[in-house]
Amino acid sequence: METHLDLLDLEADWTDEHKDIILSVRRYVDTEVMPLMRNHQRAGTFPQEILPGLAKLGLLDAIATSSLDPTAYGLAMRELERAGSTIRSFASVQGSLVMGAIELLGSDAQKEEWLPPLGSLEAIGCFGLTEPDFGSNPSGMRTRAEKTSKGFRINGQKCWITNGTTAKVAVIWAKLEGKVNGFLVPTSVAGFEAREIKDKWSFRTSDTAELFLQDVEIPDSAKLPKATSLGSALKCLNQARYGIAWGVVGAAMACFEETRRYLIERPQFKDQPLASHQLIQNKLAWMATEITGMQLVSKRLGELKTRGRLQPQQVSLGKMNNCRKALEVARTCRDLLGAAGIHHEYHVGRHLTDLETVLTYEGTEHIHSLILGEHLTGIPAYC
Repeated sequence: METHLDLLDLEADWTDEHKDIILSVRRYVDTEVMPLMRNHQRAGTFPQEILPGLAKLGLLDAIATSSLDPTAYGLAMRELERAGSTIRSFASVQGSLVMGAIELLGSDAQKEEWLPPLGSLEAIGCFGLTEPDFGSNPSGMRTRAEKTSKGFRINGQKCWITNGTTAKVAVIWAKLEGKVNGFLVPTSVAGFEAREIKDKWSFRTSDTAELFLQDVEIPDSAKLPKATSLGSALKCLNQARYGIAWGVVGAAMACFEETRRYLIERPQFKDQPLASHQLIQNKLAWMATEITGMQLVSKRLGELKTRGRLQPQQVSLGKMNNCRKALEVARTCRDLLGAAGIHHEYHVGRHLTDLETVLTYEGTEHIHSLILGEHLTGIPAYC
């Protein structure tokens, strides 16, 4: 992090491994990802060209082998999201949701088959939980699996699935005899179809799809043996939410830095830079303070996770707080940029619209507030 934004000297606490990850991911983002983002934002396409460089970083391989500590993982997500929420989301789905589900819930054979190619990005994965009518209430899912003589038959539909059209394997959640179970479904199997969701004004550089499963036949070996309840899916989501809490710090940092440079360079009133005015400095001070608070929350989550003490309500606090603050920072930056803030020359507008999605997915702000509310009162209030 730039020194002027590290108000509490947090960078001094990172280990040499953490600093190496920050530098390597930031270098990759600045040289290989950022130059592509404007054109892909206009076209509404995911930058497939970045995948070889991402694979060379070894982040997903490290996740596959459990050799990356939680804070290092979080810092990597922070740096990826400096390029955009969609870039971090790709890595988060691939690493936390798909590989995480296989690592946590899969058999040894499933791990051996899928984790190496997923870690090297030879194969892309997606996570099929959300349905058209069941987002915040996944327990209401209509996708069904039934036992057959050869394995299982799955019918259903999933929606808003990241990496959906490029995935070679989908983690599909379906009800089997009334209970939510998880299955590894190769996307090449008969009856599986992925359709791109178009006309998005947010997450335009994300591969987002609807999945259709019609009489999809899979063998017994495709069932995730430890994925026998909705709670299994939620464990995977908690890992993804942890990554989001870190990631959105990077989006806020990127907005702040781009806006700060503009304000120092842009003259206004008596040929003085905008940054010399009191109202401007007040907003810069507020944003830097909020980003510092977001960093502290993420750092503490990493410490708790490293010690095996991280609880779901703590992850909800981090996801809810940091997403809201990042969005507020992006909106303030858009305002400070004036008319320039709505132009593709600057990345703030892209971050702003993408953060609207991040506020919603992996549990809306309201759902996370209810998770915290139940923890504080002992009373569930989801209905």
